[in-house]
Amino acid sequence: MKVSYPTILTFAVVLALASADVRAREYAREDALQLSQAVVGQPIANPILRDTDGQSFDIATLRGKPLVISMIYTSCHHVCPMITKNLGRAVDIAREALGEDSFSVITVGFDWAVDTPDRMRLYASERNIDVPGWHFLAGDSISIGELSESLGFQFFPSAKGFDHLTQTTVIDTDGIVYRQIYGVEIEPTSFVEPLKELVFDTPRDASLVDHWVDTFRLFCTVYDPNSGRYKFDYSIAMTIFVGVLCLGALLSFIIIEWRRPS
Repeated sequence: MKVSYPTILTFAVVLALASADVRAREYAREDALQLSQAVVGQPIANPILRDTDGQSFDIATLRGKPLVISMIYTSCHHVCPMITKNLGRAVDIAREALGEDSFSVITVGFDWAVDTPDRMRLYASERNIDVPGWHFLAGDSISIGELSESLGFQFFPSAKGFDHLTQTTVIDTDGIVYRQIYGVEIEPTSFVEPLKELVFDTPRDASLVDHWVDTFRLFCTVYDPNSGRYKFDYSIAMTIFVGVLCLGALLSFIIIEWRRPS
């Protein structure tokens, strides 16, 4: 039976539309967001990945300080490079406010068949990122699958490459998902505030002085919209200090009056 060219063309269009519809059902943003939020408070997986030298890299070695995780694929030519560029700016602001060694960052290539250690090295180099404590990592299908699932991060092949959330994940010092940050544009406050809470979360075995110092730093390190940076606001510190003095003076007065003979 002879099939006409228009018939073949119509069939191809229908097939393409059906395939697009399947992909749309696979990647629904609201469902992806719900899955992403569902892992907050849950521990992340600790698969063995590879660094840009091809050496094994255990994420668990980064425990003890906050960790930021960004999932990208290197063949992306717009969104992922923008995410990494904006993340670099946010990291610079956060480290200026919280300390150079206050947290770690990893960027992981989730397109495991393509995102090799060499590709991750090239990706970092093209973005001019050579920051201590920022690791670019590759993995295989199993390790990427385990990590992605524990981060609540979904990705699906599409005509443009992959469909996925623009998600940056903040992990606490014990390896628990603490916050999800969404969007290509990473606002300094949405990025720094959760890190500030984690960095200034005084360990239980810390001294009272350390606890008070970190409490001061937590409340007095504030965002300045004029400069787009964080600064230590001495006026807040002085207000707290004067308030503590007044409270102490009032308490002393009450104690003296209570002990005064009637």
